[in-house]
Amino acid sequence: MTVRRDVQGAVATLTLDRPDVRNAFDEAMTADLARELATVSIDDAIRCVIITGAGRAFSAGQDLRDRSADILAGRDLHLGEELRRRYFPLVRIIRAMPKPVVAAVNGAAVGAAFGLACVCDVRVASTEATFRAAWARVGLAPDGGAAFYLPRLVGWGRAFDLMLSGDPLGAEEALRIGLVTRVFDAAVFAEEVARFARSLAAGATLAFALTKQELERASTPSLDDFLELEARLQEQAGRSRDYVEGVRAFLEKREARFEGR
Repeated sequence: MTVRRDVQGAVATLTLDRPDVRNAFDEAMTADLARELATVSIDDAIRCVIITGAGRAFSAGQDLRDRSADILAGRDLHLGEELRRRYFPLVRIIRAMPKPVVAAVNGAAVGAAFGLACVCDVRVASTEATFRAAWARVGLAPDGGAAFYLPRLVGWGRAFDLMLSGDPLGAEEALRIGLVTRVFDAAVFAEEVARFARSLAAGATLAFALTKQELERASTPSLDDFLELEARLQEQAGRSRDYVEGVRAFLEKREARFEGR
């Protein structure tokens, strides 16, 4: 299992557990996370869910080694279909879940993991956390629902800046701009997150679920329409020369030389 589930009282903690690769998402991890989310979603005894990472990172995002063989061999990629199959179920389960989902960002949250954090209802951060919207660094458009939710959290202009630059954002700056709502000292992060989650689990969770529905309905366009657009655009980006160059540069640990096509 690449995702651990720990239940304490009415709180379930799902831990991304590939610390040797900074909890990067491979096929197994997205499947495991979808299964665990579905399980806790229908368990009435669980009234709050935490998603966090093992070790020093929340998650480094998509594991590019999953795609490197196809890219280096010049084979076509179908990233739109990959999003529909692997990532969109995660987004839809979290947004439909009738209980609060807390992203407890304990370290770096990059790319797809940045998107996962944005999709959660609440984001709290360790003082050692960083956020990086790094898709453009490898020639891709944002995915995982990030472009739907990030502008609603921090504003359109700031979201666009973060996505274009791919620059890391520290915990205090994330708090200042509204990306996270609380920052806890790294030394006591797990304890503070657990205390916060227990307070949510002890609350009026039916009212929380209804509030979540209201906020979701207030978003336009619909999430489903947006996700389909995201898949089409990422399919286009995944066939670009820039994406091939971005992945090669990542694997070779050098700066990418993008051509804009």
